[in-house]
Amino acid sequence: MATASREAVKQSVLGYSDVHPFSKVDITDRASVQELLKTLLDPLEPHFSPNKARIRVPGGTAVRFDNTAAEIEGTCRPLWALSSLLAGGGEYHGTKWWVEGLKAGTDPENPEYWGDPRDNDQRMVEMCPLGFTLAAAPVFWDSLSEKEKGNVERWLGNSINEKVMPNTNWLWFRVFANLGLKKNGGKYSQEKIEQDIIHLNSFFRGEGWSNDGPEGVWQQDYYSGSFAIQFLQLLYAKLAEKDDPAKAAEFKKRAQDYALDFIHYFDEEGRAVPFGRSVGYRFAMAGFWGACAYADIELPAPLTWGIVKGLLLRNFRWWQTQEQIWSPTGTLTIGYCFPNMYMAENYNSPQSPMWACLAFICLAAPQDHPFWTSTEELYPTHLIPKVKALKHPGHIISYLGGHRLLLSSGQACSYPMKGTHAKYGGFAYSSAYGYSVPTGCFTLEQFALASQLGLSDDGGEFWKTRRLCQEAIIETHEDLPVLKSIWKPYPDVAIKTYLIPPVETTPNWHLRVHKIEAGREVMTADGAFAIYNERVPDGRYLDLYDPKKCEGTMPKIIGNYDLNTPEGYSPGAIGAFAVSRGAVGIVALEADTLRTAMHVNADPNSNLVESRTIIPTLLHTLKKGETAWYLTAIYAKPLKENVSPSTYLDGWDTKPAIPSWLMTDISSN
Repeated sequence: MATASREAVKQSVLGYSDVHPFSKVDITDRASVQELLKTLLDPLEPHFSPNKARIRVPGGTAVRFDNTAAEIEGTCRPLWALSSLLAGGGEYHGTKWWVEGLKAGTDPENPEYWGDPRDNDQRMVEMCPLGFTLAAAPVFWDSLSEKEKGNVERWLGNSINEKVMPNTNWLWFRVFANLGLKKNGGKYSQEKIEQDIIHLNSFFRGEGWSNDGPEGVWQQDYYSGSFAIQFLQLLYAKLAEKDDPAKAAEFKKRAQDYALDFIHYFDEEGRAVPFGRSVGYRFAMAGFWGACAYADIELPAPLTWGIVKGLLLRNFRWWQTQEQIWSPTGTLTIGYCFPNMYMAENYNSPQSPMWACLAFICLAAPQDHPFWTSTEELYPTHLIPKVKALKHPGHIISYLGGHRLLLSSGQACSYPMKGTHAKYGGFAYSSAYGYSVPTGCFTLEQFALASQLGLSDDGGEFWKTRRLCQEAIIETHEDLPVLKSIWKPYPDVAIKTYLIPPVETTPNWHLRVHKIEAGREVMTADGAFAIYNERVPDGRYLDLYDPKKCEGTMPKIIGNYDLNTPEGYSPGAIGAFAVSRGAVGIVALEADTLRTAMHVNADPNSNLVESRTIIPTLLHTLKKGETAWYLTAIYAKPLKENVSPSTYLDGWDTKPAIPSWLMTDISSN
């Protein structure tokens, strides 16, 4: 019977020029977002296991945990969206698939049993959307027999309550496992709920911000917001507002404070700034805004429900333009703007990207909520500061140059993370130019040091960058916030770095200043943003800049291993730029600079946004015992609607001024 049923399932296949149904939805209102959601759920049908307990989508790659847990991800993560749809009064014809899957997966006698969780088990993560589903969508619990309810109680609540969990946002997952059972009269542990929330509150740092971990960890990425902590605080505030009004009120207050900072991580086009780990969860980055509606918080001025609605819907619309994020059968892939294993974490299975479904929590807000009844408003560019220091995450945010620029110092992942120096240690992150990750560990092309300073003591084979800071603080100079960090790539090489945001007179430039004290001979490579390296109309790499075409590079791109072609280099004082989808560049401002400018033809797929990129870079070699100041100016003017390519380099010839306080610091040293 199961075989016949599965043979009847029609599997969509995206061919050469096909467009995913997700990109065809005209997103305007609640009904259209419901339709959008279904374009994510429908392609999953042929990927269910026979008893519906597991989902395996195309990919076949492994993760650090077992494949069964990876396939449980495939079943549970879409529940973020399905349960939100159902909680808001919507319907989906495939709801029964997940009900059947819940029954089979929690039944120890079923061949598709999910397995008993161990300490620190990935299954604990998937208990969170499952717990929320039980709390928000009664059809699941109501569809179970008494024996099946006992199976769910045993697997979901009682097993996780007996196990060790990581000292991170994961503790929220146990809260929701118990909360889902509590809402349905099942067996749960109120003691664990209270203990875990007390411990999670120890992560709180103030003004809405929480660390993703205990004291001593400085990690405030999207897990502090949309992926976990803020998001789950708001869901708890909604579900437990009658039983636990004090915590519900506190979590809503935190969301109000956080919202005034978090809005700076989005731009007018709807893009979020890629920063930190797990950005492959894509539109989950905007999930916080829908959670604000679900929890019905009182928005702080100047935010309105029309503004919040626009933040979320524009993010969905921007992802609609990213047509390479899908597998051939229409499921989300590992990656960001295209499939990409280089950026993947060791916990990203082919099913992991479905954490993106939490962005549909907005559908759990009722139809008459002002989030849905308000007219969508544009990004409030003129209502919020164009430059703002965010002390808790160690960020300075700017919107002067036509994109959301994020300067960063101090954060670091507290455990081994692939490309961790790129995801947290970069100097600048952008909504227009995604960060780049290493594809290997041999030469600059593989390290792809976009918005990083690399140092090599072996002639350029292996490069070290900023990962940990000995000190990272926000200072104020001449009424402008400045990030200062102290870091040591080698025990005998000390670097002080200042990051200075753009100013009104030179809005497309920011400054990056390094004082390097070299206890050994080191090569240095200071990289700008990575930019699209394809010319119009044939997609070959960029030629020398042609002002008539408004496209190309200066100097010329040469072969990655050609170190002797003069056309590939220019003096550091002249710099290097590239123009394609916008323009980026770099120039050395220190007097009598000895640095040389060129383009690193980065390995394909090293960047999150563009699959082929180059990185304008300044090169130099410092001798042992030498101290040098690098005054680096970074140019960026992104592709934007109604911005003519002929203007991409309009600001290039007007270099930013070196602040007087900085000149005093340099001269005194």
